[in-house]
Amino acid sequence: MQKLKVNDEVVVIAGKDKGKSGTLQKINFKKNEVIVSGVNLVKKALRPSQENPQGGFAEVERPLHISNVAVVSPKTKKGTRVRIEEKDGKKVRVAVACGSVLS
Repeated sequence: MQKLKVNDEVVVIAGKDKGKSGTLQKINFKKNEVIVSGVNLVKKALRPSQENPQGGFAEVERPLHISNVAVVSPKTKKGTRVRIEEKDGKKVRVAVACGSVLS
């Protein structure tokens, strides 16, 4: 079982976007990278194409290292670590800060 899942609410704990939060869009466990919506935006130059005849610039979300994000606790609304516990014979994710079960 993994501690992070897609659509988790996370907060950035290090880097230029420290303090910003968003939802996890994509997780790459091989490269230890995550893409968070609305965080780590960079401008990307676009060539003129059929769909975009003018070309121009687009803001694109770039990956962050997985260690630079923390799951937001449902009770405290702050970043927390995640522990995996067994309840009723099933493994569940539990927020360390408040002890609440994450979905």
